[in-house]
Order: sequence, then C-alpha cells, then structure tokens
Amino acid sequence: MIKKIFIGLVAVLAIVLIWQRELVSYGIMQAKGQIKVLWNARPIDELLADPQVADSLKQKVQLVQEVKQFAIDSLGVNNSGSYGSVYDQKGKPILWVITATEPFSLEDRKWKFPLLGTFSYKGFFDYQKALLEKEELANQGLDTGIRTVSAWSTLGFFDDPILSQLLFRTEGRVANTIIHELTHGTIFVKDNLQLNENIASLIGDQGALVFLSHKYGAESVEVQEYARYLEDRRTYTNHMLRGTKQLDSLYRSFSEDLPKEAKLSKKEMLIQKIVATTDTLNLITSQYQKVRDKLKTSDKLPNNTFFKSYVRYRRNIDDLKNELTEQFSGDISQYLAYLQEKYD
Repeated sequence: MIKKIFIGLVAVLAIVLIWQRELVSYGIMQAKGQIKVLWNARPIDELLADPQVADSLKQKVQLVQEVKQFAIDSLGVNNSGSYGSVYDQKGKPILWVITATEPFSLEDRKWKFPLLGTFSYKGFFDYQKALLEKEELANQGLDTGIRTVSAWSTLGFFDDPILSQLLFRTEGRVANTIIHELTHGTIFVKDNLQLNENIASLIGDQGALVFLSHKYGAESVEVQEYARYLEDRRTYTNHMLRGTKQLDSLYRSFSEDLPKEAKLSKKEMLIQKIVATTDTLNLITSQYQKVRDKLKTSDKLPNNTFFKSYVRYRRNIDDLKNELTEQFSGDISQYLAYLQEKYD
C-alpha cells in the first residue's frame, strides 16, 4: 500500500514538473542566483574590521544599520535579519528586471508565481536569459523594457544582504531604499503589485525624511538636500504620469480599422512631445537634471513600459500621503499598523 502511495506521489510530481517545466526551470535559476548572493555576502563585522575597506564605505554600512534600527523602533517596520552582510557587486549589476506592455494600450504582461501571486515584472540573475526573454516578448509585438535593480526584498524568506552599489548613493537615498525594502517585508498584498510598490515608495520617501531629521535636525543641510531631491522626483514623476494619461487617451481613441502604421506614428509623436516638454520642468537637483538630459539625448524613444514604471511605483503616492497626513498626522508607525490590519 505504501509503495503504491509513493509511486502515485512520484507520478503526480512528475506530471507537475512536466506541466510547469518552464516555471520550475525559472525557479531553479533564480534560486541559484539568490543562493550565490547569500553565500558570498560578507558579514558586516568582518567588513568593518578589514583595513583594506575604505572608511567612507564603512560609514555607509554603519548608516544602513542606523536606518534599519530606526525604521524598526520608530517607523514600525518588522524586524528581520536582513542587512547584516554586504555582497560585493564588483561594480556590476547582478539582477535585471524585464517588463512588457501591449503596444497600443497600457495593459501589462503579467507573470504568476506560486505563493507570491501575480507580478508585472520578472527578475533574472542571468543577463543573457533576461535579454532572451525580452526578445521573445518583443517578437510577440509587445513593448518591452529591461532595467537593473539596486536592491530587492525576499519578504523575509531570506536575510537580504546590502548590495555594494547602494553604498555609493547619498545618505537620503540609502535610507529611502532600505526603508522601502523593509516595508515590503512588513506589508505585502498578494496580486496587487502597484499597491505594494506605492506603499513602499511612500514609506521610503517619508521615512528617510524622518530619519534624517532625527539624525541631523529638521533644518539641517542633509534634510534640505533630500527634500529638494524629493521635490524634483515628484515634479518629474507627475510629468510622466500626465504623459501616461495622455497616452491612455490616445490609445482609447484608436478605431479598430486604423492602420498599425498610423497608430505608431501618433504614438511616437505624443511620446516625443512628452520628452521634449521636460524642458519646462523646474528641476533643481543635479540628479534629476541628469535624468532629464539622459532621456532627451537618448537615440531611442521610451515606450509604454517606461511610462508604466511610474504608474507601478508612484501613481497612488499623493493619495496615500494625504491619508497618512490627514488620518494619522504623519505618524508612519500608526499608518503601517493600519495598513497591516486593513490588508491582513
């Protein structure tokens, strides 16, 4: 009897592996990449004791520890074993994310993963495999995009290390990134990527501001510089979100019998206009002036995936911020507790 049960279980497992062989293969590939990062991450105590490591990097590592403890104690994020080690990227990206949308609508291609739910992006530790997936999606007629990732959250499944490239950012951006990722490990709403990312973006933005004010004072240079960065980010993001609405209206106006060439022409003209009008934005930080210059001098126009990234991470920011301010007087800890209860 036991032998029959065992054979039956093996048969079921074999059927599942055959049926979902692509997903299983992807899962194995991602697991290998994650294990490589975790295995080669260097404990912080060891790094801080190494005389070969620059003092400036040691200070940033210690800053991450300060940010994490502050976020746990004062912002209400969940405690975790993350950021107790550093992975040396050797100046190179290690994770790439691909996205895809329909060419004449803003509908995302979605991928479904066991336990985690549906996502509108897909990560790869192997650049060539990411490019291959991107090419396959493009061959299906989709707009595609690929970008590198400077940090990610495994939602508490693993103790995420600090990625070395993060340490070269400004203090405000380091704090923002760490708090953003810790928020993912605190609240996660299945099958609602946009809500998850917008919540984490808001808590990262505001949490870093609170941290810098606590560390340096509300009127400090550090706080003022970071506040200017946030203002530029909001200005630039809102411009792209307005452009996204314009694109959506354009696509909805297309009749079924309108030739593809005409659709492409109208789409290109509108995107060119959105890019050109970034000149009207009053950007005061060098970071966002460089972002604008890079966009304008690129020999390739952005496509739908570019605009959807702003929707994915920041479209609901103002509504969430109003809720935080009006209902919780800006108290992030109370707001996170409310969100946890609401989306439990």
